[in-house]
Amino acid sequence: MSVLSVASSLSGRRWVWRQGEDRIGFAIAQQLGLSEMLGRLLVARGVGVDDAADFLDPTLRALLPDPSSLTDMDAAAARLAEAVRNGETVAVFGDYDVDGACSGALMGGLLRELGCTVISYVPDRLGEGYGPNGPALLGLAERGARLVVCVDCGTAAADALGVLAGRADVVVLDHHKSDQVPPGIVATVNPNRLDDRSGLGSLCAAAISFMTAIALLRVLRKSGFFAGRSEPDLMGRLDLVALATVCDVMPLRGLNRALVTQGLKVMARRARPGIAALLDVAGVREAPTAFSCGFALGPRINAAGRISECDMGLRLLLARDVSEAQELAGKLDEVNRRRQHVEAAMLEAALAEGEAQAARGLPVLFVHGAGWHPGVVGIVAGRIKERQNRPVCVGGEADGIIKGSGRSVTGLDLGSAVIAARQAGILLSGGGHAMAAGFSLRAERADEFHAFLAERLADASLLPCAADLPVEAMLNVPAATLELARDISRLAPFGAGNEEPVFVLPRARVVRADRIGKDGATIRAFVEGEGGGPRLKALMFRAGEGAIAAALGAGGAQLHLAGHLRAESWNGSESVSFIITDAAAV
Repeated sequence: MSVLSVASSLSGRRWVWRQGEDRIGFAIAQQLGLSEMLGRLLVARGVGVDDAADFLDPTLRALLPDPSSLTDMDAAAARLAEAVRNGETVAVFGDYDVDGACSGALMGGLLRELGCTVISYVPDRLGEGYGPNGPALLGLAERGARLVVCVDCGTAAADALGVLAGRADVVVLDHHKSDQVPPGIVATVNPNRLDDRSGLGSLCAAAISFMTAIALLRVLRKSGFFAGRSEPDLMGRLDLVALATVCDVMPLRGLNRALVTQGLKVMARRARPGIAALLDVAGVREAPTAFSCGFALGPRINAAGRISECDMGLRLLLARDVSEAQELAGKLDEVNRRRQHVEAAMLEAALAEGEAQAARGLPVLFVHGAGWHPGVVGIVAGRIKERQNRPVCVGGEADGIIKGSGRSVTGLDLGSAVIAARQAGILLSGGGHAMAAGFSLRAERADEFHAFLAERLADASLLPCAADLPVEAMLNVPAATLELARDISRLAPFGAGNEEPVFVLPRARVVRADRIGKDGATIRAFVEGEGGGPRLKALMFRAGEGAIAAALGAGGAQLHLAGHLRAESWNGSESVSFIITDAAAV
């Protein structure tokens, strides 16, 4: 049943009720002394009476499992402990995205603190591609590495890792899906390997690295290594885990929720010079949130891996000197602006082709172009996915080879489909997880790959052209209070698997609307209910020039407004704002 009979809003979306059993919501509210609204919001997220307390106050004590539940964890911890006791040279081979940088900083920083000589290595996206490669690995062995730890990569790199046989041991800490694990290495800790029964497949690589750190310290503690010396502070590294979990779009439920909640508290202390400097250049003045991670920090760290020095993000996260961190943060901010220009140059053509394919009813969209920068194709795929509500792959072609990235929608496993295409011999390389994947193929096989994906993900043809907007409740403007906004904030952190609640203000009248900000991309409006009364500040970010912006700008317009209710702090005072995400004609 649609909300207010909105079958097609000004953005083309249908508004639907998010289903929840009010009876259970009322029971949760009574048992925990919560408002009825908060109880309803909890049950709408699938939270039961027994789980509600841990959802509202997620702690590692309650939600962290034994690291040994992960296949190969004990072998990995034992070999890492041996390296620490012997003071070995260890190479940490990472990926160039946020998860790879955070995993590399966590594991590399810990091993260095424990006395190892650490060589950090991030491959060049354009010159080396994703994951371990033979020449780089041999180079690390020649520099003295007797143990190579692959973080956020390595599971599908059996051939490359084989060059280290007899030269160095290998431990893989990864989360990407693969049909096999590298033979002949010490350990592959990956909850998504086929024989793992831990049930932790929703963890990112930084979370796997954190659990490995716990297991490592446990082994060292039992052997008496810490007699007379202090143990490293693992909790202080949760800022890295939180940042990676959010930016790798992991579901914010269960253990991930605890990791991000506690990690954001660590981040708020700004003890890590690199993150503190990046928060400053991004203009984040208040306590960081999951939104800050995903939209302020993550893009800047990712930018270096996309179009510049691939290890710059890792160097920032490892920086101990404040001035060095500030210099690197400034460079990353500049690189991110360059990335935006590169992205804009190809976005228009990619969006047009994606729209044309969607109009033909294709369940999966695959667009590619000569000269498109492989460093930004993933971002463009995400933009097309947002508009067309379909799995999307975007590639850049050079020398007859297409290299690309894909993004999917909830419920459709793109990573498995890409792996299947590689197994079928269509791709030169390919892998990923449910929501994102990377691939390469010969240009002449592009149509074959597209057809393969369309067959494997045919259910996408049943999706509407624009994703439905799940609505939690309707609020009259006077009911949109600061007290209610504070209540809602208890459900944070928001993100994948725990979306921020959407409310509808029915028949709200726009009293005034102005464009604000340096580029005028934000609309600030003041709205009131049908009968007048108190006014509510409403904001729309990235407003552009579309139908919603035009409707808000029409003097005295009456609209149904959908969005989020937030308590916001500024200069020590707190106020309530309504963040507009959609609108519909009355």
